[in-house]
Amino acid sequence: MKSKLIIAIAAMGIAVLFSSCAKVPQAEIDAATAAVQEVKDAGADLYVPEAYAALVDSMKSANEKVEVAKAKWFPNYSKSKELLAVVSQMAIDTKAKSEARKVELKAEVEAMIVEVKALVEENKALVAKAPKGKEGRAALEAINSDIAVAETTVTEVEALLANGDLIGSNDKIKAAKEKATSIKAELEEAIAKKGGK
Repeated sequence: MKSKLIIAIAAMGIAVLFSSCAKVPQAEIDAATAAVQEVKDAGADLYVPEAYAALVDSMKSANEKVEVAKAKWFPNYSKSKELLAVVSQMAIDTKAKSEARKVELKAEVEAMIVEVKALVEENKALVAKAPKGKEGRAALEAINSDIAVAETTVTEVEALLANGDLIGSNDKIKAAKEKATSIKAELEEAIAKKGGK
């Protein structure tokens, strides 16, 4: 009986010794979690959604590995630590990709602003050449109204861009460019018909 008690105490001592050796890598978990949150705060979920989703999946996988290791008698967190290190590096890479995408998007928006301004000026010149008959007058008034909307949109987009709203400014300027392009096509068609008569 005494030997069984000694063996049980020794086994518990060994179990305590091994379990205390392998502690949950809480510092690594906290660092990786903070890195993922920092990437989200930087807008990576909006600017590079695929890379951000991969980062979140990797963090989830790392957390699952930690939980699996916790459930074992003698937990080993070496694989979890490796994966958490990978997540931290992925976070750095994803943030860099997000920042690069922001720079690209800003350049695209600025280029489209220039294009829309040019289209507006072309459309104003085309309005002067457009037929002004009975039906043409009402159509020209509608077109002038659309041109004014495009000009206003450019001003709004410039304000959005100045405030750092790249997604909103991109969406608005794309819509303005499409509208200005369709107005130009409509005016050119009307002028071509007039010239053909």
